Amino acid sequence: MQININDIKNGMTIIMDGNLCVIQEFQHVKPGKGPAFVRIKLKNLRTGSTTEDTYNTNIKITKAHIEKINVQYLYSAGDTYTFMNNETYEQIEVPGDKLGDDKKFIKEGLDIQIDFYEGEIIGITLPEKVEYEVVETEPAVKGNTATNASKDAKIETGYIVKVPLFINQGEKILVSTKDGKYSGRA
Repeated sequence: MQININDIKNGMTIIMDGNLCVIQEFQHVKPGKGPAFVRIKLKNLRTGSTTEDTYNTNIKITKAHIEKINVQYLYSAGDTYTFMNNETYEQIEVPGDKLGDDKKFIKEGLDIQIDFYEGEIIGITLPEKVEYEVVETEPAVKGNTATNASKDAKIETGYIVKVPLFINQGEKILVSTKDGKYSGRA
């Protein structure tokens, strides 16, 4: 589907120069002299690289249709992660390299979305915050009340997250999947 470059939005998926890209940010610029242009920061969904370029405002671009399928994580075997489609119960295998850094947040039973473009898996969308159990951390030390003091805690996926001193082993915490930081008790 062809759209005018003036109709783009952040998060939109487009085909630019033969590459499947997502618009991370853009800015319409109208200089005092000369024609207006659009500065766009694009992330290539296949390679993960980010580019920034300028384009005339009179060009048309191709909008890519991304299909999002709700799935549940079942298990991993080697570097292959198996998910189940929540509607058809069909199993979908995803190579670990398609998951990138999101692998550290995936746990059994977690509901996520897999993003497809013309049958090709291009990535996943995790919930913003996920509940995890703390499987390993040092006990709190009495008297250690430094402002904003934190300690390392290993969650059930093996990922290490900084938590406040009052969090103990066995507790459930919420972790942001955007930045990997502690966001509260569950």
